[in-house]
Amino acid sequence: MTSAKSARRPHHWRRDLIELAALFTAVAVADAIANLIGHQPDGPYLLMASAVALAATAAFHTWWARRHSHAPPSDEADVAPGGAGAAGGTGTSAGEAEGTGEGGIVGAGETGTTLWRMRTTVLDAPGSLAALCTALAGLRVDILTLQTHPLAQGTVDEFLLRAPASLQAQELSREIAAAGGASTWIERADAHDLVDTPTRVLSLATRTALDAAELPLALRQLLGRCTIHSLPAVSVTGRATGQSAPVEGVLEETVMRLRDPSGGVISVERPYLPFTPTEFARARALVELDARLGPRVPRSEDVLTLPEGNEITVRRADRSDLTAARAMHDRCSQDTLGLRYHGPVADADRYLDHLLSPRFGRTLAVQTASGRLVALGHLLWDGDETEVALLVEDDWQRRGIGSELLRRLVALAEEAGCDSVYAVTQSRNTGMVAAMRALELPLDYQIEEGTLVITARLSSEGAARPSAPTERARR
Repeated sequence: MTSAKSARRPHHWRRDLIELAALFTAVAVADAIANLIGHQPDGPYLLMASAVALAATAAFHTWWARRHSHAPPSDEADVAPGGAGAAGGTGTSAGEAEGTGEGGIVGAGETGTTLWRMRTTVLDAPGSLAALCTALAGLRVDILTLQTHPLAQGTVDEFLLRAPASLQAQELSREIAAAGGASTWIERADAHDLVDTPTRVLSLATRTALDAAELPLALRQLLGRCTIHSLPAVSVTGRATGQSAPVEGVLEETVMRLRDPSGGVISVERPYLPFTPTEFARARALVELDARLGPRVPRSEDVLTLPEGNEITVRRADRSDLTAARAMHDRCSQDTLGLRYHGPVADADRYLDHLLSPRFGRTLAVQTASGRLVALGHLLWDGDETEVALLVEDDWQRRGIGSELLRRLVALAEEAGCDSVYAVTQSRNTGMVAAMRALELPLDYQIEEGTLVITARLSSEGAARPSAPTERARR
């Protein structure tokens, strides 16, 4: 404790020396004046002069003491041992310190900037990162964030950059290659990427903890553009699929396989960029969190009144609703089940266990005031695409229930960041076609082997991409 206080309040030895000198000076002056008073006839005048001298000395001492007792700490205490060069030793450019805020600009002469995400591999040697930062500074590029992913041979550096709008990706890639970067990958970023990695990971972990259906979405947001498939251990027909993975998972360049807590495997593919061990560890941690928390679905409910006055409740559904869903199947006609499942009606019950699993998507259920289940709406993760499907019991059709479910499912898809959703139905299913049109979204129609696929684009980004049925037809 004593040493800590000493470090905060250094001992001012020069001040003590001055105080001691002032004291001796005052004593000497007083002695001299006393001798003069004793031998001179003008003693009273000299005594008055001595009093003035003592008062002036006391005032000077007080001023000096106050000035130095309230002085700020020396600048030497705030400088790191490495001096100014220590701050630059991290390998970042001067522009990085000036433009880390969202409102910063690259330079006074730039009128527009662009955000880029860039990855490059460098040798694990002193000066490698500094060479990259020097090259970026030469292009007037501001480094907003930097992550390092150690590898057995070298290091993968991931940057979030703010660059002049005139700088093209090809020019940036050439300069990075000249500075020692290899396997460079660059893509446009947006304002959402400005969130630092720890904050983003904690947010994804929170979403996963609240809702088991969020795990595939969290993995996609954590790892960037990738395709995620949940491969069940048992098929809908009850046969073993042979899909399994060790507890620690498997990492193979652009593919990682993680053991699904609910059985089977979660496969993540990213052909354009290999996964690093750091990304693999983060993904495995999210899956382990999901396994420890077990099945969970938010239990929010909305009570709605139909035009004829009946009240219905819309809520999330899961495998605990399996019995009620099978009972609804029994009350549905063969035609209704055929329009929904596009296959043998006798197999309809087999799909429910899969459809009600949070791992494969989100399900909304509609129940009456008496608690009877009368409708189900599914939002299903299909790799990098999203499917919507509806089933409404015959006696409750044409009452707006399907349209209400579809509107809520599309809202969930937008919340999850999906660009589009597609529905697989038949042209004679006028109810589903009308519900898709009622969304007032851009729609694409395509016939595949007698089946109608309707794709709704949810954002302007989705409009620039091939629609889901177009990609599926091409494959």
